[in-house]
Amino acid sequence: MKKYIIPSLIACIALSGCNDFEEINVNPLSPNVNQVEPQYFLNNSILGAQQDPNIAERVFVLYWKTAARQHLSTGIAGATDNDSWSVEYWKYISEWLNNANTAIEVANEKKASGNSQPYYDNLIQASRIWRAYLMSEFSDNFGPQPILAFKGSNPSFNSEKDIYYYILDELKDATAKMDLNQPIPGDNIAKYDMAFKMDWSKWVKYGNSMRMRIAMRISEVDPAKAKTEFEAAANSNMFISTSADNFSIAEKPGWDALTGVMSREWNPQLLSATLNNLYIGLGGINSTNQLPASQASSVKADNYIGVKYSEQFTTLTNDPSAGYWLDGLPSKIDPRAYKTFYIPGDFSSPIYSYYPSYTNDATTNSGTLTFANNSTTTINTVNTWNAFTIGNWGVKGQRNGLRGLIGRAPALGKQYRESTNSRIFFASWESYFLIAEAALKGWSTPMSDVAAYNKGIQDSFNYNGVSQFYGQYINSTDYNRDGTSVSYSHTTEPGATHTMQYKDPATNNLVSVAVNYPVNTIYKNGAFKNDKLTKIITQKYLANVPWLPLESWNDQRRLGLPFFENPAIETPLVNLPNINSGNYMTNSIKNFPQRLRYPSSFRNSDPNGYSKAVQLLGGEDAVLTPLWWAKH
Repeated sequence: MKKYIIPSLIACIALSGCNDFEEINVNPLSPNVNQVEPQYFLNNSILGAQQDPNIAERVFVLYWKTAARQHLSTGIAGATDNDSWSVEYWKYISEWLNNANTAIEVANEKKASGNSQPYYDNLIQASRIWRAYLMSEFSDNFGPQPILAFKGSNPSFNSEKDIYYYILDELKDATAKMDLNQPIPGDNIAKYDMAFKMDWSKWVKYGNSMRMRIAMRISEVDPAKAKTEFEAAANSNMFISTSADNFSIAEKPGWDALTGVMSREWNPQLLSATLNNLYIGLGGINSTNQLPASQASSVKADNYIGVKYSEQFTTLTNDPSAGYWLDGLPSKIDPRAYKTFYIPGDFSSPIYSYYPSYTNDATTNSGTLTFANNSTTTINTVNTWNAFTIGNWGVKGQRNGLRGLIGRAPALGKQYRESTNSRIFFASWESYFLIAEAALKGWSTPMSDVAAYNKGIQDSFNYNGVSQFYGQYINSTDYNRDGTSVSYSHTTEPGATHTMQYKDPATNNLVSVAVNYPVNTIYKNGAFKNDKLTKIITQKYLANVPWLPLESWNDQRRLGLPFFENPAIETPLVNLPNINSGNYMTNSIKNFPQRLRYPSSFRNSDPNGYSKAVQLLGGEDAVLTPLWWAKH
């Protein structure tokens, strides 16, 4: 395989310099078609898209996870992208798309030359389904792209509407043409399909689930088309419905495309304020029922919010937890939280990560707060649970020796850091949450919205090993910090505020305070915090942590759900000029990233193509320019 594929790829790269669309526009069929097999190229495409550490850190972690608020990082969430990262991503995804297309062309050419194999027709359909995913990934990030980028001539860019229509057509046609009676090839061939080992029924299920995903993507701007496409896919009764059907690829330690996407030790991957506000209180499950008895004394009262440190913690944000340090563990919390993020200093935990292994940070469970008079206090972070708002904390940040430091806040568990897991591209829970949203819209679906909603939660709980809490959880009417509960039938809105108590560090006295439930002014003008759609997207968001940050970003751009707090502005954020001291309590799409800018490599190599792409974008080539389907 190396003998033929590597020279081919080298030829591709060598020829790409003069093409308008760089690597995407290169035809890699330089070897004789009889010397290669189509499955080699499909394998290379799927393998590459796992993202080696070079691109995974930049795209999966620093772009997608940051934009989706899955960890503490401002970066792209503060509308600051990085051109060098985007240049790299453009190059990588072009190669993945190129290989997927080559798999199709090689199979067709071998068939035309009389060198066909029985499985070629199905392999073509699998490659089309996979290519459709890659095209969606590309447009979900940048926007317009050329549909006909693989025909050996300089392509013209297409609108996002045309692209998503094309993706839906490809998924419809490819799944229809898949012959489920075609035997699965032997392992020496099937091994080149890392996702499903050429189990054709699983490819059909993935194709239909992808069709549901893309149909829902356009549902806010093209509801009629979305409804037609979604209903056809969902009612086929062949979609990813069990964990056995999940599209997932096993990781392995090292430094190649199969190395874990979250494996770089220097990325802290600390719990985000967004996640924390969703987790705390949600489901009504007591921490004491989730943790060892030895930690029971650290669990705080239900109405306790923490110690108020006015000089070291920002309050210039609509984060409802801002300004407080929780000197213990929350009374109630979604049970997936403790399974996903470790508690500082809990060294007996099976998920405690000692990254970065080259420092003592993970075992340094204390930090210093400095006051305006230059006095200091040391804070013990063992068995505490805190998350910090992104943005610029100004002088308060300089006085805070806790924020952003490993060992001082919960961080992502080692099961996601050590390249021993399986990266998930599509899971059964997503199918069910998509069906729940569709049923809520009144579309024809194979099950009710409440049944699909509960099933999505159940599959997520099973994945996280907390199924024992499922029954209590789905019936809970407890609100989280955002004012959302779990029970699908419980749509009573919370009050504007709820009474909590904080500790005054000067006196150690408890003081009552009215804490706001945040008003999500992007979603339905802030009228709802606990309606059914908020519940569905909240649960989808939590289930997708940490494997599917791009989908979480997509939902937030599409709907404004779940609630994302505004970045702190103790010092103004240059790239988010809309937020100021007079409106930081109000959400706006102008406060959140909407896309990645096209890379300079594209702008410089193809000014005409770039001009056309920006024209189709319908706005300037900027991080804050909404995509077609996200203009809510």
